[in-house]
Amino acid sequence: MQLPASIFKAYDIRGVVPDTVNEAMAEALGRAFGTLARREGQASVAVGRDGRLSGPALSTALMRGLMQVGIDVIDIGRVTTPMLYFAASTVCASGIQVTGSHNPKDYNGFKMVLAGRAIYGDEIQALRDMMARETWELAGGGRIRSVDVLADYQARIVGGIQLSRPMKIVVDSGNGIAGASAPAILRAIGCEVTELFSEVDGNFPNHHPDPSKPENLRDVVAALQAGDAEIGLAFDGDGDRLGIVTKDGNTIYPDRQMMLFARDVLKRVPGGTVIFDVKCSQRLAPTIEAAGGVPLMFKTGHSLIKAKMKEIGAPLGGEMSGHIFFKERWYGFDDGTYAGCRLLEILSQSPDANAVLNALPSSYCTPELNVACAEGEPHALVNQLVAQVDFAAPAQVTTIDGLRVDWPDGFGLIRASNTTPVLVLRFEGHTPEALQRIQTDMLALLRSVKPDAVMDEAAH
Repeated sequence: MQLPASIFKAYDIRGVVPDTVNEAMAEALGRAFGTLARREGQASVAVGRDGRLSGPALSTALMRGLMQVGIDVIDIGRVTTPMLYFAASTVCASGIQVTGSHNPKDYNGFKMVLAGRAIYGDEIQALRDMMARETWELAGGGRIRSVDVLADYQARIVGGIQLSRPMKIVVDSGNGIAGASAPAILRAIGCEVTELFSEVDGNFPNHHPDPSKPENLRDVVAALQAGDAEIGLAFDGDGDRLGIVTKDGNTIYPDRQMMLFARDVLKRVPGGTVIFDVKCSQRLAPTIEAAGGVPLMFKTGHSLIKAKMKEIGAPLGGEMSGHIFFKERWYGFDDGTYAGCRLLEILSQSPDANAVLNALPSSYCTPELNVACAEGEPHALVNQLVAQVDFAAPAQVTTIDGLRVDWPDGFGLIRASNTTPVLVLRFEGHTPEALQRIQTDMLALLRSVKPDAVMDEAAH
């Protein structure tokens, strides 16, 4: 079978429909994933899909492939990715979500859980190899049954969240799949909800469902200004990431969300390790330490952080892209709706939610910046940078994922993306002057190995 290598990403499979992702490819994936699942003793696999127009055809083909290798399919229908993770934590241990996440509307793909773990890296390449060589093990006999997990999922969230007072909020689902479940769950925990774009529509007619981009939060900001809600929440296309906007229109980025969550979780898990990725603010680690926790900086990638959390028993993890992982009181997977509920639980304890958010430690920082490269070039460039970096003390160099250099007043990061052929850059300073100095120094280093480097603000 002819399979483009480009669709097999570090953490999932993703491509353009029907050019690189289509029904034949989905059926082959079902056969390959089902074969690996059976080898690990798995008899059943849950399958869900987001609101994309290509979802029904791709999930039908995927389920057909799973049944051909003897897997019983649990069809959970049109759900958020976290609801698929919930199914793979409650009704079975393996699952596949058909989702294009926050990508443009002509994309679709697959996020996978095998025997309780998110698969990534070499395991995704093993699937590709089996699909290409067609070495799956046909057995037949798989059956299909439909299960609605929404009621149990909602009950599990609502039963574990306690608001100290009712809250008025704005919720923008961007016509993504979260619109079918999140507003009702937020009402059930005690919120008065102003809904924006809850109708699931794979054409995304209002704005793109990616809350990490400021232009996609304009409608939330306008609704907060026009009404009496005190905070705004926004979800991405498949519901695993959360955007937060204050009454005065400030975006609370995920590394600052993590400060709030860490303080809360560490009250009940004193001494716990909180994991965050290399893109996060320098202000986060001291906040975790001050709350009695152990900060652990780790590689970027939702699957990598989930695996690390499992390995060391961490109660909380998060990354700058917006994936927040609660193990304390939850299952350890990333879930925008659940993170939103936990946020509101914390904020409801104060009469002024916005004062709490705006008081979180902050810095001056760039958005995520990208430098386009040739295929295969980013990792080679990072290796060159790591080999020749020579910043004098007090600079601290971290090389777990690219090159991060921390000074007492800020940091610079240059890393290779695991999903597209770009370098990812981020700079932060405690003052505008520090930010400018760090950015200048890091870009001079980059141009010593790539003189033609041109920065663009990251497109998600």
